[in-house]
Amino acid sequence: MTDIDFYIEGIQQLPAIVEKGKNAQEKFAETFMEFVRLGHLYESAIEVVKTYLNILDSEFNIKFQRNPIHNIDSRLKSAESIINKLRKKGLEVSPDSARKNLLDIAGIRVTCCYISDIYVLAEMLARRDDFIVIKQKDYIKNPKQSGYRSYHLIINVPVHLASKKVYAPVEIQIRTIAMDFWASLEHQLKYKPSAMITPEISEELKECAERIAETDMQMQKIYSQINGID
Repeated sequence: MTDIDFYIEGIQQLPAIVEKGKNAQEKFAETFMEFVRLGHLYESAIEVVKTYLNILDSEFNIKFQRNPIHNIDSRLKSAESIINKLRKKGLEVSPDSARKNLLDIAGIRVTCCYISDIYVLAEMLARRDDFIVIKQKDYIKNPKQSGYRSYHLIINVPVHLASKKVYAPVEIQIRTIAMDFWASLEHQLKYKPSAMITPEISEELKECAERIAETDMQMQKIYSQINGID
């Protein structure tokens, strides 16, 4: 069992580490602190993006008397999840390797009221001069085969630590409430332990996604009509 395995197993493995001697203890402590620092960096990057999104939401409310953002959720991959993904890719297992090779350690999901809000937020995020866009993917104009719709961005975010500025990538998914509703239920069905997603069920899910997309477009049209937007 490696020192990384001890980290995954946690406190239960500490007696075994102690028995292996001082070098093993020091290695475990060093690895543990590296993952703690890694988690802090990515959690901080998430907070930078969330703060900016909240500022945009508040400014939009002042200007237009409504909030484009319905909800913001975030997630941070656990050390175990990071390690498992590195192993699956056949990469070196270390915090440094994770930083170099993984772009989805930190994630934010933003749900909006209307499709137009998605593109406004995506543009504002991409326009900020200290954010560096790594990837963009529009699954709204070009849905996945399953029917999945969302706007994806991966942005390198500056984190100002006590001694230096460090960049960390954050994966951002922006979607409407309706898109999020479909994606959440589809995820639950797909990853249920006893799930049997037959071609017929896949087609039904895709049809549901199409109907939800039509509703989104209709709500956007109604909103535009009410507000005199062409």
